[in-house]
Amino acid sequence: MKGIHMRNLLRALLVSMAAFLAFPAQGAGGVAFVTDLKGEVSVDGTSRPMLMSELAKGQKVVVAKDSLLAVMFIQSGKEYLLKGPADYTIGERDIASGIGMPPVARETAWRANNQVLVKVAQTSSASIRMRSIAPPKPEPKAKLEFPTRGAVTQLQPTLRWTLPEGNAQADVTIAVAGKEDKPFARAKVGGTSHRFPAKLQPDTEYAWSVAVAGQEIGTARFRTLPAAALQDAQKRRPAEKAEFSDRLMYALLLQEMGAVQEAQEAWAKLAQERSDLPELANLAK
Repeated sequence: MKGIHMRNLLRALLVSMAAFLAFPAQGAGGVAFVTDLKGEVSVDGTSRPMLMSELAKGQKVVVAKDSLLAVMFIQSGKEYLLKGPADYTIGERDIASGIGMPPVARETAWRANNQVLVKVAQTSSASIRMRSIAPPKPEPKAKLEFPTRGAVTQLQPTLRWTLPEGNAQADVTIAVAGKEDKPFARAKVGGTSHRFPAKLQPDTEYAWSVAVAGQEIGTARFRTLPAAALQDAQKRRPAEKAEFSDRLMYALLLQEMGAVQEAQEAWAKLAQERSDLPELANLAK
């Protein structure tokens, strides 16, 4: 048993070191970051930077044939598409090309938050390490699914839960947190989701619960975003067929706003689309 434990720890350490090396400029004066990559890409000789890893001024990027790298500058939001075979140098505000195709630029309205980029990178790396060390725990048969933590970007969120019997009738109650004795709304629902017709108030914490046959299966709390943040989230929500990097940036925005579960769902959709980017699957956990 000790030998197995040591091998697991060694595997976790190696994964951690690999993740660290894949972030050559994380926290070291990064001016831009990776918003997409496909195929063979290296930065300063280190193969395959991680998605959303930061890039510093002066770093050398090599993109192989039939490969690509998308880079967005943190301050301006300007995004560059680099296609191979070619090599490039990261500048303070733009990208210089050496041999090969010149970069293609596009202006965006996105502005990345350095702290969020670092936190997302750490979350992805930690997810890899935890999966290497600990076996997954079995999920309970009945529980509240959404929203159970963090914030929501809608005033009429669809509440979701799971039941041993999917069609059992459930009593759903929602109230302002701290005022559970005076529910905001109640409903008897046949199924495992419900959207109350009445809108919630912005910038307010709510508590909700689900009971089946008089037995409560769970309670949870969440908060609604302030009105300005709700408007911003709605305005910036990309279309289903928007650029990959726009949908990536929206997931980062949700993370920054504290809408952690909605961010996870956004990461999960991106992960289904791009199985070649394991970072996305880690963030969806």
